[in-house]
Amino acid sequence: MLDIKKLLGAKISRLRKEKGISQMQFAEMVGLSTNALSVIETGNGFLTAETLEKIIKTLEIEPDELFCFGGLKSNENILKNILKNLDIIKNNRNKLTTIDEILKTLI
Repeated sequence: MLDIKKLLGAKISRLRKEKGISQMQFAEMVGLSTNALSVIETGNGFLTAETLEKIIKTLEIEPDELFCFGGLKSNENILKNILKNLDIIKNNRNKLTTIDEILKTLI
């Protein structure tokens, strides 16, 4: 079953991290407490339309980008996403090792 709160929260978190913005900084930028943002990013709560607008403006994205959860992505876009995520965790040896092991099972 589709859980829009979790999908949207994860997307906000990922886009925030891609911009190099900490959760505390982002919460301040959109006028939320860090706890409130955490609740949204984990999918345990939902946001108001006003907060949604602030998030979209702060992330400098179009609304459809926030609500696009995949499915029809090109191979190029999928690879771009993978590379962005790898860049986020590039200094975490444990996560990189896990990803390396997963890739070995796929190749």
